[in-house]
Amino acid sequence: MPSRNFITTAELAAELGHPDLGVIDASWHLPNTGRIGAAEYRFGHIPGAVFFDIDTIADLDQGLPHMLPKPDVLAKAMSELGLGDGIRLVIYDALGLFAAARVWWTLRAYGVEDVRILEGGMTQWTKEGRPVEAGAASPRPPRPFTPRLDESFVASLDDVRTALATGSAQVVDARPADRFTGRAPEPRPGLKSGHMPGGLNLPFAEVFEHGRLKSAEALKAAFAEHKVDLAKPIITTCGSGVSAAILTLAVEEAGGKVEGLYDGSWAEWGSRDDCEAVTGPA
Repeated sequence: MPSRNFITTAELAAELGHPDLGVIDASWHLPNTGRIGAAEYRFGHIPGAVFFDIDTIADLDQGLPHMLPKPDVLAKAMSELGLGDGIRLVIYDALGLFAAARVWWTLRAYGVEDVRILEGGMTQWTKEGRPVEAGAASPRPPRPFTPRLDESFVASLDDVRTALATGSAQVVDARPADRFTGRAPEPRPGLKSGHMPGGLNLPFAEVFEHGRLKSAEALKAAFAEHKVDLAKPIITTCGSGVSAAILTLAVEEAGGKVEGLYDGSWAEWGSRDDCEAVTGPA
């Protein structure tokens, strides 16, 4: 059965230019990579795509990276991109599957049902020799976007503390194992190393391959290997809320239930004196 969350390159190519289809380039890179998604977009993107910058279409008041935007901020941005109500959305990124999942989660949290991720992303699109255009975006005319926030998509610091203290939900960290265990420093300066006491670790790189999410059966096996019970509630977390969205997507594809993505993630937890960090395995 086809996934509601993905679209193939062939399917997108056949629909490009349709008046009710909007394509979003969500490319974003970790700060230590030296890559900038907006610059790469101008160098080349899927024809008709607009750029969604998770660092600016965000709640900038909290002092944390790319936090979920407030309703008015998202409504204004989506309207200006010409991606209002009634538009079917396809999201991709330069890495195959990375920040596209974050924008997918953002839009789903705000009530957008018809939103899919391009399988293989820009990597697969260009590998197949499909058309690319350069330059600034040329969005369609502004169109009203109605934000309908479902707060169950978002986990707060207090939600995470409660889950860890009571076991009401599993807190699953998508960061690489060496950062989770504290063997490697965080890419953002000033953050503690390690993980939340009682947290589990499923590195996001283990749920996809070749820029695509693994099959449902392979995902189930990965969760089981890392002692995550898909029959129980899950809160996802990571470094700053990007790869946690990949894990959220993987849980949904494997038939589990995410009770919230911890938006502050380690950028918040690892910066606070009142949040304990431990090292070593889960």
